[in-house]
Amino acid sequence: MATSETAIARPKRADAQRNFDKVVQAAREAFAETGTSTSLEDIARRAGVGIGTLYRHFPNRQSLLEAVYVGEVQDLSQSAEEFAALPPWEALAGWLGRFVSYLATKHALAGEMLQYMDRSAPLFQECRSLMYAAGEPLLERAQKAGVARDDVALADIIQLLMGIANLPAAEPETIQRLLTVALDGLRYRPTAA
Repeated sequence: MATSETAIARPKRADAQRNFDKVVQAAREAFAETGTSTSLEDIARRAGVGIGTLYRHFPNRQSLLEAVYVGEVQDLSQSAEEFAALPPWEALAGWLGRFVSYLATKHALAGEMLQYMDRSAPLFQECRSLMYAAGEPLLERAQKAGVARDDVALADIIQLLMGIANLPAAEPETIQRLLTVALDGLRYRPTAA
């Protein structure tokens, strides 16, 4: 995926790659726990690296936010391969459940990034394309198997799931229940003659 230079410029040396990965993982965890305003010093401390190492890989907060965001999208997209081994409905429902979890974590990241980047920025467009490339085959497979409605597109489903995941102050149990209802509506039901 050709995204921002920082998000794809992964180190070539093994030790540098380990430090890069530790910083991204620490940032991911810190942002999930305390929000995107977590200090870079705290992230470096969590990663077990010096602040100089963090800045060597990520010269500013924006580059770290982008790397975490891209990493989340790549994880979501790669998970489609894991679900593809399941029967068509279970594969689609499993990936859509993973998508809702992704939405819950990416909301704060995207909000922060939208303060300095437009929604039509190449990074967002490329991430969107990657997600669609991962999810559309699962939907098409379920539709061809006759277990998912054939009158919906992945874009429709994503809009629905975004609405569910972004409910203000919704408890995880509420989101899961609404996801179950939405998925039930996505199932194919033959019409009575």
